[in-house]
Amino acid sequence: MPILSEDRKVPALPVPKPRARTNRKLLIFLFVFFITVLIILFFQSSLSRISAIEVEGNELMASETIGQASQIAVGDRFFAVSSQAIQQRIAKMPMIKTAVVKKHFPGIIRITVEEFPKVAFQIGADGKKQAVLADGAVVQLSAGSIPLDMPILTGWTDGDPNKAALCKVLGEIPESALSDISEIKPDPSEPYPDKIKLYTRSQFEVYTTIAYLPEKIDNLPAYIASLQEDHITSGVIKMLEVEYHAPFEPNEESKNDSNNASGQKSGGNTPSPTPDSSKDGGKTSPKPTPKATPKSPPKETARPS
Repeated sequence: MPILSEDRKVPALPVPKPRARTNRKLLIFLFVFFITVLIILFFQSSLSRISAIEVEGNELMASETIGQASQIAVGDRFFAVSSQAIQQRIAKMPMIKTAVVKKHFPGIIRITVEEFPKVAFQIGADGKKQAVLADGAVVQLSAGSIPLDMPILTGWTDGDPNKAALCKVLGEIPESALSDISEIKPDPSEPYPDKIKLYTRSQFEVYTTIAYLPEKIDNLPAYIASLQEDHITSGVIKMLEVEYHAPFEPNEESKNDSNNASGQKSGGNTPSPTPDSSKDGGKTSPKPTPKATPKSPPKETARPS
């Protein structure tokens, strides 16, 4: 077999180098470049800004006041604000019980608040009508008569811790249980520093304490109903350790006025009226209640510690 010379050998074809990896790197670079450009354009556009702040659930506090407390404004960066931080700022406001903040793209911040409920009314030092909330905050009311669905607080001073405790308790009592209460006054005594006097629309005076109020208020409608069944339409009801009824003393209101005047001149405390248990419009007192009650009105004693 003849041997080919070196000059007659077939030359080897060159092997092309792969270029797929180079093309892939270029595509990745272009993709990252365009994404970066789009992100920059997005944050420069109005889509990345807060376009509206919506406040819901507020009845007493103005939406503008809540918006100012949130420390955000239209035009701020949408993704730079924290919903949790806004909630904490608003929850610290008086009259606000809870706050929920949600962000809705594009650019909407929705704030939903729950205010403390109104528990009573009062007349301010300037003679204007005010609503008292469960946290003790006071809100000015528009001109007009005070609604009769809640009691009026009289004789209380601003900053009184007993007033704040009373408002908190009233906020936990159903409105239906307070429908017969027209007025609440402080009536502290040595054994009962948180003692209060309640006037009812059914013409009774009720003495109890702030601590006893949630328990005693549930018994009050049935107690008054039992008195009215016996044709007793007025008098003093004491609801402390025990519960009993006694009639008003003759000319009690005039005596109270004279005692108040003399107490202010002498600087002493005006004593609360003491019910006369010897007569009850031809009936003996006290009036028996659904609970076991003593035969004669007991004297107020200090609560056991």
